[in-house]
Amino acid sequence: MLNRVAVLSDIHGVLPALEAVLAEPEVSAADRIVLTGDITAGPQPTQVLDRLTGLGDRVLWISGNADRELLEYRRGQRDTIPDPIAPWAAEQLREDHLDLLGSLPPSLSLSVRGLGQVLFCHATPRDDEEVVLVDSRPDRWKEVFDGLDTGIRTVVCGHTHMPFVRLAHGRMVLNPGSVGMPYGRTGAHWALLGPGIDLRTTHFDIEAAVTQVCRESSYPDIAAWTDYFLHARASDADALEIFAPRDGRTRMP
Repeated sequence: MLNRVAVLSDIHGVLPALEAVLAEPEVSAADRIVLTGDITAGPQPTQVLDRLTGLGDRVLWISGNADRELLEYRRGQRDTIPDPIAPWAAEQLREDHLDLLGSLPPSLSLSVRGLGQVLFCHATPRDDEEVVLVDSRPDRWKEVFDGLDTGIRTVVCGHTHMPFVRLAHGRMVLNPGSVGMPYGRTGAHWALLGPGIDLRTTHFDIEAAVTQVCRESSYPDIAAWTDYFLHARASDADALEIFAPRDGRTRMP
């Protein structure tokens, strides 16, 4: 049983944000660091993968939909990716990076002190693109939990880039938010598990990060990308308005 687990989700290839979180004492001291997907689709894909692989076995990896899409694009299994930066990011990856992404599981479970058996996934336990939100209706949570082992009492997911904790059908559900592409407020968002659930935000020098990413990334539209995402120009209300119809609701509340 693990005492402390740091959860990092949706890094999206932003090295300064990742470095800021890795420098947190409680991340350094955690028994494991779990990455819940969408690790590399962003402006510094190779740098982020190399930094994380350098941490060795302390890091446990899960594939997200963006990781899968990059791999499919490079393997000729798809011609396009909806995210404009993703085709560029896919072309930056080396063969060892592609092999790594191809080996990642869709989910994993760990025993964490105070929380019991915890399931980590990207979007939902059954799909890497499904949307569930803090205000998703109870029937939606019941649907996405269908078939889940009754011993799983805590579910950790990412995908929507907005942190929340809520109770759904007797299970605690946690979204740590996004390290590299936050919606609603700036900073690198992550979570610490054991014995409770703590949502954390690591604040770092945004302007210095923008300068670094613009200097080190060859993505053609990097200035606009960093301005929008590192400054969290999309509010949580904006994101919820876009995501809400995808969780199966028939109308906005």
